[in-house]
Amino acid sequence: MTDRRAVSDGGSPLPVSLKQPRLPRWTPPVFALVAAGAGYGIGQAAALDSTVQCALIAGAVFVLGTFALAAGVEGVRQAKDRLATSLVWLAFLLAVVPLASLLWETVARGTKVLDGYFLSHSMGTTPDALPGGGIYHAIIGTLEQVGLATLIAAPIGLLTAIYLVEYGRGKLARVVTFFVDVMTGIPSIVAGLFILSVWILILGFGPSGFAGAMALAILMMPVVVRSTEEMLKLVPNELREASLALGVPKWRTILKVVLPTSIGGITTGVMLAIARITGETAPVLLLVWGAKTINNNPFQDAQQSLPLYVFQQWQQGSDASYDRAWAAALVLIAFVMILNLVARGIARWKAPKTGR
Repeated sequence: MTDRRAVSDGGSPLPVSLKQPRLPRWTPPVFALVAAGAGYGIGQAAALDSTVQCALIAGAVFVLGTFALAAGVEGVRQAKDRLATSLVWLAFLLAVVPLASLLWETVARGTKVLDGYFLSHSMGTTPDALPGGGIYHAIIGTLEQVGLATLIAAPIGLLTAIYLVEYGRGKLARVVTFFVDVMTGIPSIVAGLFILSVWILILGFGPSGFAGAMALAILMMPVVVRSTEEMLKLVPNELREASLALGVPKWRTILKVVLPTSIGGITTGVMLAIARITGETAPVLLLVWGAKTINNNPFQDAQQSLPLYVFQQWQQGSDASYDRAWAAALVLIAFVMILNLVARGIARWKAPKTGR
């Protein structure tokens, strides 16, 4: 394009480009490699033994260098945009690298003894210091305890959320909301101590999987309430008003209109709450105690669970127990990942259909 206002001495217009110079698309990845090399070189020159320190130096070189290069070629405004983008990518890497490192370490060490025998046998009479044994009894205990906690917490949390959204008005609703907020941040050990003092010390019941399930239900309830409450608030009021205008009672409107509309989000919230309590160790340590043999009855005697199994095996301090602890941790991570994938699948399946 040309600007007619710009003319040369001879009276003819001079071409003026209105297109801002831009860096090539390959500049960020290439400069990232350059920054990585610079960080490694600076680390070697400074005799730094830590890879983390070299990575941080490379990140700083990448961010500052990208800003300086963009400012010289594209201008300060575009350089600020690239600076913000670089900081976002750097924060993303800082979050992903530890997670990837944890997964890699767990998979590398957990696959040493993870096989069919390990998944289908208990510790039984196997000494903790010797190879052998498995986690079948811990898997059974985890499934029963988490299942009982879900049966306790999910209905209570769902009904509480329905009350807060559909009926809750006045002081009682504010009190319930306050206590839900408090329970959301309660430490797991506090829930375990509460059930220990009431169920075992006062009422005289012994340790059992059900005692641990009650403590897990306390931790699960506020998550279910909060997630369900947010999903119910997303249901358009027009749907409620249309149902009520047809003479449908409020309880039936909730049952037939509100809940089916938000069932995807509610199910996702429950699944995420289950994933949150699956890895809890403190309440189980206080209330379940752990057992080396299979106990299919969660209402009587001590029982094992995967988090407690990992803790106890690591506590033994032998090479064989370390291998079992890593393998059990890998199984636990896989279980939680499966729950999260199922929750995402349900959310995608039940999401409102867009388009015509």
